[in-house]
Amino acid sequence: MSLFGTRVAIDWGKARIGVAACDPRGILAYPVETVATKDRPIARLAQIIAEYEPVEVIMGLPVALDGTEKIAARDVRAAAARLARAIAPVPIRMVDERMTTRTAARALHDAGRDARHQRSVIDQAAAVAILEQVLEHARTAGGEGDGS
Repeated sequence: MSLFGTRVAIDWGKARIGVAACDPRGILAYPVETVATKDRPIARLAQIIAEYEPVEVIMGLPVALDGTEKIAARDVRAAAARLARAIAPVPIRMVDERMTTRTAARALHDAGRDARHQRSVIDQAAAVAILEQVLEHARTAGGEGDGS
């Protein structure tokens, strides 16, 4: 994977979807928005993605700790398929998101933010964590690899 080009990351949840993006050089990942799943999320995500013109969309896949895919992973794959149709030809890459929400909540707590009362912030922070994971993998692999 080349580090160059804006990317958008998505942390899909049952109630909310965290969205993050990075600069075109792949240096800084930052929160963008939290989208409610009840509010036509595919249409809103397609708008965000069109605005950022990314080279790819990174979507977190909720894999169980034992590495298997359960119902949540199937739901995210189905959402990814719907989103892919809406944003074609921008590719979607699924990456293992194990522990990103917990990592995001811990980072917010360490920064003095009460994560329990800021669920939408956690969703965005989880999307940032997913994107940072992919960017870091690309940096350490010399710009090659899949980020998972």
